[in-house]
Amino acid sequence: MVIAFGREICCNLDSAESREWLVTNGIGGYASGTIANLLARRYHGLLVAALKPPLGRTLMLAKLDETAVYGDRPYPLYTNRWADGTIEPHGYKYIESFHLEGTTPVWRFALADAILEKRIWMQQGANTTYIQYRLHRASQAIALAVKALVNYRDYHRTTSAGDWPISLETLERGVCVTAFPKSAPLYLLTDVTAEAKFRVSTPLYNWHYGFDLAAERRRGLDCCEDHLHAATFHLTIEPGQSLTLIASSEKNPQLVGDAALESRRAYEGELLEKWSKAGASPDWINQLVLAADQFIVNRPSPDEPEGKTIVAGYPWFSDWGRDTMISLPGLTISTGRSEIARSILRTFARYVDRGMLPNRFPDAGGAPEYNTADATLWYVEAIRAYIDATGDDELLSELWPTLCEIADRHIKGTRYNIRLDPDDGLIYAGEAGVQLTWMDAKIGDWVVTPRIGKPIELSALWYNAIQAMASFARKLGKSHNEYDRLADRTAAGFTRFWNDSTGYCYDVLDGPDGHDSSLRPNQIFAVSLPCDLSAKSLSAGELRVKETHRYTPLLAQYRRRGVVDSCAQQLLTSFGLRSLSPEHPQYRGEYGGDQLQRDRAYHQGTVWGWPIGAFVLAHLDVYKNPAQAREFLAPMAHHLLAGGVGSLGEIFEGDAPHSPRGCTAQAWTVAEVLRAWLAIQRTDG
Repeated sequence: MVIAFGREICCNLDSAESREWLVTNGIGGYASGTIANLLARRYHGLLVAALKPPLGRTLMLAKLDETAVYGDRPYPLYTNRWADGTIEPHGYKYIESFHLEGTTPVWRFALADAILEKRIWMQQGANTTYIQYRLHRASQAIALAVKALVNYRDYHRTTSAGDWPISLETLERGVCVTAFPKSAPLYLLTDVTAEAKFRVSTPLYNWHYGFDLAAERRRGLDCCEDHLHAATFHLTIEPGQSLTLIASSEKNPQLVGDAALESRRAYEGELLEKWSKAGASPDWINQLVLAADQFIVNRPSPDEPEGKTIVAGYPWFSDWGRDTMISLPGLTISTGRSEIARSILRTFARYVDRGMLPNRFPDAGGAPEYNTADATLWYVEAIRAYIDATGDDELLSELWPTLCEIADRHIKGTRYNIRLDPDDGLIYAGEAGVQLTWMDAKIGDWVVTPRIGKPIELSALWYNAIQAMASFARKLGKSHNEYDRLADRTAAGFTRFWNDSTGYCYDVLDGPDGHDSSLRPNQIFAVSLPCDLSAKSLSAGELRVKETHRYTPLLAQYRRRGVVDSCAQQLLTSFGLRSLSPEHPQYRGEYGGDQLQRDRAYHQGTVWGWPIGAFVLAHLDVYKNPAQAREFLAPMAHHLLAGGVGSLGEIFEGDAPHSPRGCTAQAWTVAEVLRAWLAIQRTDG
C-alpha cells in the first residue's frame, strides 16, 4: 500500500482532517472528504453529481453519520465540527487505520475486539457512489444506524436551512429523495435483501444546523452550512459479511456492492496494465497513473458523442483549455491511452474560433471564454506529441485545416491583440484589464501579473508550433517553405530575450514599461519544449525532419545552462518552481487569507507543481544526468501522503516548508511528473 496511515495520523484530528481523499466517476462527478470523516470544505460530499457532464456539479449526499452498536455499546464512527468550534462526536478516535486500495479509501474502525471496514468508490460513467461496510473481525453481529444528510446545491455554494418542498418516497431497498419539484432525484438504497437486517426511518425536515467548514474559513469564505437529515438506515452486519449503501441520481444503479467493487478494481487493473508496458516503475508512480485517470472525463457533443476532456483540478475546477492541453501528454500518451488523447484533440478542435482555443467552459453553461494567449499553442504541442507517439496521419489530415487557421490567425492577429510581430518573429499579446497567460490572477479590474507585451513562453510555444507545422506539412505532402521561414525568423528574434546582465532571460519584452527582467519560471520552456530537447528524446523520424529543416535551437548551450541554473538556484523547491524569485521586491512567500490576499500571492512567489516537469526535462537536456533529474521528482512521492492523498496538488507556499495549498488534486501536476519520469526512464534505458 502506497498510501497508509495508522493511529498516529488517523486519531490526530489536525493531521486527519488535513488529508483528503477523492473518488471520481469519469463524467465530472466525484466524492471527497477527510480521513477524519469530518466536513471541512463546501466541496466535500459523498455524491457531487455531474448532472450535465462534465459540469452541473450538484451536492446531493453530504455525508453519512454512522453509529455502530457492538456488545450493547454505541460507537459513533463520524466526526462533526460545529459553528461554535465544538467537536462532537469524536468518531475519528476509533479509526485504527486508513489506506487507499487503488483510489478507493478504506477505513478500519477498532470497536473492542471487532474490526469494521468501510470503503467508498464510484461507478465509472454514472453519478453513483458506493459506501460499503465489511465486518472483518468480530465475536458477534454489529447493529449499524446510518443517518443520511442530504442537500441539493451547486458545489460552489453553501446552504442555509429552509422550508424545502422535499418529497420522499419509500422504496423496496431504500428511499428516493426529491429536493424540489424539478430537481434530480437522489436514490438512497442498500444491497441488503433480508428484512430482518434492514429498515429505514424517515424523519422529514430534520435539519442539522451549523456545520463548520474550517478550510473555507481559512480561505475567507462562507464557512457555515446546514444539511437535511432525510433518512436513517438501520442495518445488521454479521462477522465476515458486508453490506453496501448506494447513493445515486440514476434510477436503476448496480445494487450488488461486491460486484460493483470488483468492477472498480478491474477498471483500475486495466489502467495499470497499460502503463506496465512502459516498463517497471515504483509504487508511487503507479499510484499517480491511477490518479491521472481521475481527471479524464466525458464531454459529449452532437458531433462527438464519445468526446473527452480533462478536469483541471479537484475539488473546484472544471475543464480549462490551457490545463487540458498541458496535461494531455502526461495523462494520456504517457499512460498508454492515446485513444483518449485522440478524442480530446478532436473534441477541442470543434471549439477553435478565430484561431483560438477556449480557456474555460463556464460551470453554468453558456459560451466558452477565449481569454488565453497560450492554450492554443499548447494545443498544437499536444497534437505534436500525439502524432509523434502514434503516427496517426488520419487525424493529422483531419486537424490540418484547424492547424492552418491557428497559424494564420496568429500571423494576422486575433483577439486581445494576440499577433506575430513581423519585425522579430515574436508573439505579442495583451491589453489592459485582461489576463491572458497562465499567470492569470485577477482581482476586480486589477490583473495582478498582466505581462502585456511579448511573454517568453508564448514565443517559445510559437516556435515549437511553427516547427511542428513544417513537420506536419512534410508528412502530408503540403508546402512547408513558409513555415520554415517563420521558424527561422522567430529563432533569430528570440535572441532578444537574453539578458546579459542577469545571466538569464527576460520574462516579457516590449511591455508598457519596457522589458521585464523578473525571474519567473516561464523561460524554462525555451529549454524544455521538444524542439529544444536533446536528440535522444526525439523519434528517429523526427530527427530526420530536424536534419533537413535547418533546425536552430532557441538558446545557445551556455544560455540554456544559465536558464536552468538560475531557476534551480532561485525558483526550485521540493514540489515545483516558485512563480517569482524570492529576491524580487514583490515576492510573497505565504499563500492564504481571503481571495484578495490569495490572488496577490498566486503568481508572485507561490510554488506551482506543474513546471517541475519542464525543469526536470530542461535539466536533463543540459546536464545529461538521468539520476540527478530523477532526484528532483522524488519529493513528490512524499507529497502523495499529504493534502490530497494519492494525488498531487496545485500549489505550495513559496517559503519553507512549502505547505500545500489550492486544489488538492491538480491534473497538470500529476501529468508533468508522469511525463518527466517516463522521459528519464527512456533516456536512462
